[in-house]
Amino acid sequence: MGRPVVHFEIGCRDKARTAEFFGKLFEWNTQEAGPAAMIDTGAGTGINGHITSLGHEPHNYVTVYVEVDDVQAYLDKAVALGGKAILPVITIPEGQFSWFADPEGNTIGLWKATK
Repeated sequence: MGRPVVHFEIGCRDKARTAEFFGKLFEWNTQEAGPAAMIDTGAGTGINGHITSLGHEPHNYVTVYVEVDDVQAYLDKAVALGGKAILPVITIPEGQFSWFADPEGNTIGLWKATK
């Protein structure tokens, strides 16, 4: 099984303003979903994402999420290879996710959808 990039996230301070900006720029549709604004790029062949305002650092970031079959195992593997765990495994109704930094400091998300 491959490990595709399946989602992206844009962090910001002002979720409404950021959603409006990208909506006008790329004609993306957004829908409020709790603390996030889900993005439908409308591409059909691309990936969708979301905009979020965490209310704390980091405020401004863009990250991608890679689909894996075991979030904790891949987080552990990233750390063993010289990365750093940033966010422990979090379970939400749609699945599980986590963040790690690679050895250069880039933040990458791990994702496993609930089946």
